[in-house]
Amino acid sequence: MISATKLKSVDFYRKIPRDLTEASLSGAGLSIVAALAMMFLFGMELSSYLSVSTSTSVIVDKSSDGDYLRIDFNISFPALSCEFASVDVSDVLGTNRLNITKTVRKFSIDSNLRPTGAEFHSGTVANAVKHDDEVDEESVEGSFSLTTHNFDKYVHQFPITAVNFYAPWCSWCQRLKPSWEKTAKIMKERYDPEMDGRIILAKVDCTQEGDLCRRNHIQGYPSIRIFRKGTDLRSEHGHHEHESYYGDRDTESLVKFMEDLVTSLPTESQKLALEDKSNASDNAKRPAPSAGGCRVEGYVRVKKVPGNLIISARSDAHSFDASQMNMSHFINNLSFGKKVTPRAMSDVKLLIPYIGSSHDRLNGRSFTNTHDLGANVTIEHYIQIVKTEVVTRNGYKLIEEYEYTAHSSVAHSVDIPAAKFHLELSPMQVLITENQRSFSHFITNVCAIIGGVFTVAGILDSILHNTIRMMKKVELGKNF
Repeated sequence: MISATKLKSVDFYRKIPRDLTEASLSGAGLSIVAALAMMFLFGMELSSYLSVSTSTSVIVDKSSDGDYLRIDFNISFPALSCEFASVDVSDVLGTNRLNITKTVRKFSIDSNLRPTGAEFHSGTVANAVKHDDEVDEESVEGSFSLTTHNFDKYVHQFPITAVNFYAPWCSWCQRLKPSWEKTAKIMKERYDPEMDGRIILAKVDCTQEGDLCRRNHIQGYPSIRIFRKGTDLRSEHGHHEHESYYGDRDTESLVKFMEDLVTSLPTESQKLALEDKSNASDNAKRPAPSAGGCRVEGYVRVKKVPGNLIISARSDAHSFDASQMNMSHFINNLSFGKKVTPRAMSDVKLLIPYIGSSHDRLNGRSFTNTHDLGANVTIEHYIQIVKTEVVTRNGYKLIEEYEYTAHSSVAHSVDIPAAKFHLELSPMQVLITENQRSFSHFITNVCAIIGGVFTVAGILDSILHNTIRMMKKVELGKNF
């Protein structure tokens, strides 16, 4: 057994009897100052321990979302019809996907970006439109020529008016012309406008009647529209709602389609009996756009390589006047990758205030093709994208999102004007890791604060005490 006396010999903190110590005012002042300093520094250290810091590093992209990037978009085009609006993607690896419809929705809008109806459905369009193989050069024109002055007269007079809106320079219009005129002649013989008058076929030259074609939202040639008398009258503007024909353009198909339109004129009871007969023609016609603009929204998935997202007018059976195309647009939303919930983003912003600042870089901005720029103007956006991940100190992935920079410009092109988004994805990613100091580091610093302040205060007290003693000795020496 170790005796108490031997155990006391290892005491690092030997005590001085209180009777041998002397208190002083200077020591009391320093003690108060030292105590306050200890409390202040302890509070600072505790705040530093409780706060969370981050470290940022750049590493090779190790995305959990694979080799594909999701692009969400909502873009309004006040002068591009939903009838021809097409979303295309391409990349440097040779991928070229045209007119994506599965994940894209279109809504007709007016010039003020206000929706004018329900979702516009493009329907299924045949890969190749059939035309007449042989053309009768001596065929007599059978369709009526309509102008701005007599258009409403004919449309309001006949139960059904089928109109071919065309441009003489259009190759598709030139191929349609013989079969259209032949069909018009056949229908005129069967349903004489003066004796029967249930249907007439007409045509409008859009190079001569530009205002009339714009009023009916004609952007591609030829556009065959079906106008019905009375039942489809739009009260707010006095114009007829109408349908577009997208079927084959040979004489046989056109005649059959026109006959089916005529059979739809009798009473409802007769319509039911003829329903099976008219279903075939219903597949060839769809409601025409009720306004000249279109809001395109949805998403596409692209490979993580340099590529393009392009929105333009496209059709395999129509021609476009590039000088009349206006690709001005308003970007409601453009984002990349998985959608981050507002709550998650709010939590992350408490940690990293600047994150997500690029999400609205293009959102809410409009890009307009002004008259001084001229015709054939393509609006281009050059976007550089880098992925950012935020990881907690426990290794949990808080969020992963894509930051981007964007630069926009306009360019004149010989092709059909478009809105192009050039995408450049970085092979690197930014990794932001949450850090927190260890408890042992906190305790070490607290001990250093207490010991350091106590030691410094003791040194100052010793210096002050000795200085006062020396001053007293000097004072006593002078007195003697």
